[in-house]
Amino acid sequence: MRLLLDTHIALWAIVDDPRLPGAAAALIRDETNDIIVSAASIWEIAIKHRLARGGPGDMPLSGAEARRYFEEAGYALLPISADHAATLGGLPLIHGDPFDRMLIAQALHEPLRLLTCDTVLAHYGEMVLLC
Repeated sequence: MRLLLDTHIALWAIVDDPRLPGAAAALIRDETNDIIVSAASIWEIAIKHRLARGGPGDMPLSGAEARRYFEEAGYALLPISADHAATLGGLPLIHGDPFDRMLIAQALHEPLRLLTCDTVLAHYGEMVLLC
């Protein structure tokens, strides 16, 4: 299975955060799955880390650090394309977060399964895999 990781799932996986659900960890460890992280997630991490708005540990890494750890973990990095942006334009307004909306657009376009704990994203369809 080709899994696109939601930003927090990707972060929790590389920092061994106990908030990572066991089912998600098992899917990520399964060597038959391709694990993919979007440039949108690295962008989100970079912005939120710099703003430091969240609580302690919310965005514990910079975008550059996260990218390095994702690459070291063997995750494929997915750039944002014009096709992804065009797909985003046709999405229903179920979720307001622009980063999550881009992940949905990428999952639809590629196609990929988006692994997330965000139950709102599940309303976008079967390409969303809840942990």
